[in-house]
Amino acid sequence: MVPCIETWIYASGRKTQLVKENWEGRRPKTRDKHASPGRSNSLQPRSKINRTLLNLTSMNSEVELKNESISRSLFQKLQEEYDFDDKWLPLIDYLCSFGLRESHFTYIYERHMACLQINRASAEERLEFLLSVGVKSKDLKRMLVRQPQILEYTLSNLKSHVAFLAGIGVPEARMGQIISSAPSFLSYSIEQSLKPTISYLIEEVGIEECDVGKVVQLSPQILVQRIDNAWKSRFLFLSKELGAPKDSIVKMVTKHPQLLHYSIEEGILPRINFLRSIGMRNSDILKILTSLTQVLSLSVEKNLKPKYLYLVNDLKNEAQSLTKYPMYLSLSLEQRIRPRHRFLVSLKKAPKGPFPLSSFVLTDERFCQRLAGTSLEKYHTFRQSLLLTGFEDKTGRKPLASRR
Repeated sequence: MVPCIETWIYASGRKTQLVKENWEGRRPKTRDKHASPGRSNSLQPRSKINRTLLNLTSMNSEVELKNESISRSLFQKLQEEYDFDDKWLPLIDYLCSFGLRESHFTYIYERHMACLQINRASAEERLEFLLSVGVKSKDLKRMLVRQPQILEYTLSNLKSHVAFLAGIGVPEARMGQIISSAPSFLSYSIEQSLKPTISYLIEEVGIEECDVGKVVQLSPQILVQRIDNAWKSRFLFLSKELGAPKDSIVKMVTKHPQLLHYSIEEGILPRINFLRSIGMRNSDILKILTSLTQVLSLSVEKNLKPKYLYLVNDLKNEAQSLTKYPMYLSLSLEQRIRPRHRFLVSLKKAPKGPFPLSSFVLTDERFCQRLAGTSLEKYHTFRQSLLLTGFEDKTGRKPLASRR
C-alpha cells in the first residue's frame, strides 16, 4: 500500500498545504535482464540474499527520497516566483527525471502553460511511447525544451504518425532519429499535410515511390517544409544556371534532399562559382553535383579550396580528374588524403606522375595490402604522427598525449 504523503511549505508566516495524494517518485530499475531471480538466488545463501535485498531497498529509497527532495525543492521555488498550481507537482517531478531545470519550466510556463496542466499518467504514457520507438532520453529532453507541446499529443496521435512513417518505408530503427530531428512533424495532419507532401515528392518532383522513405531519413525536415516553392525555385535555378535536365536534378534531390533547404544565393551559387573558377565547364559541374550533391554543403574556404590546392600542387592532378573521382571532394584532407599520399611517398611507392585518386577510395586495409604493402598498424602509426605534427604546426603547442 502506497503511503499518503502530505507536504507543507512555509511562506510569509503561513503554513500552506502543498499537496496531499498517493504519489511516488520514479524508482530506478534494478532488475537483471539476463537472469531470473530464482536462478541468481540459488547461487547464494539465504542470509546473504536477504542482506542484498535490504541493501538494494535502502539504496532505492535513498535515491527516491533524493530525487523527490530535488523536485519538491524546485517546485517550491517555482511556486514562490510564479503561480504554479499544486496539481503540477507530479508532472514536474516526472519531467525532472529527463533533466529539465528551473529555466526550462519557467519557459514552458510563460509560453506553453497548458502543457503543465497535463496529468503525469498521460505524460508518462506518451513519453514512454516515444522512448519505445527509439527516441533517446537526451533527445527527449531537447524536444521537451524546444517543443513542450509534445506533452499534449495523444497516444493515438503519436502511434498514427509512427505508422505513417512505417507506411512510407522508414525502418523501425530510424523512427526515433526522424522524430528527434523534426518533432514538429507530430503536430501535422496526416491527411491534410503529410500525405500531400509525399504525393508531391512522387508526382511533381519525380522521386520514385520506393525512395521516399530514404529521402525522409536523409532529411526529416522535408516533412515540415513548403517543398513546392523550394523545389520550383531550385529546379528553375539549376536548369538555367547549368542546363541541368530534370532527371539529373531529381537524382540530386534523391541523394541529398538537403538541397531543397540550401539558399541559392549564399549556398548553391558560391559552390558552383568555385568549381567554375578552377576551370570546370557547366557539364563537368553537373556531372559532379549529380554524383556527389553533398559538395553543395561543403565550405569553400575551409574544405573545397584546400583540397583543390592539394590536388594540383601535391598530387599533380588537374581539376578535370574530379569529374571521374568526385568522391575526392568528400574525403577528409587531414585524415585520409594527406596521410595516404605522404605514407606512399615515405615508402618511395608513390607514382611519379599524377597520384591516382582511386587510392583514396579504398579502405585502410586494402590500401595497405594493395598499394603500401605494409601492415595496417604501421600506417595508423604514421598517420597519427602526421596528425600530431599538423596540430603542433597549427596551434604552436603539443597535444596533451605528447606531453606525458
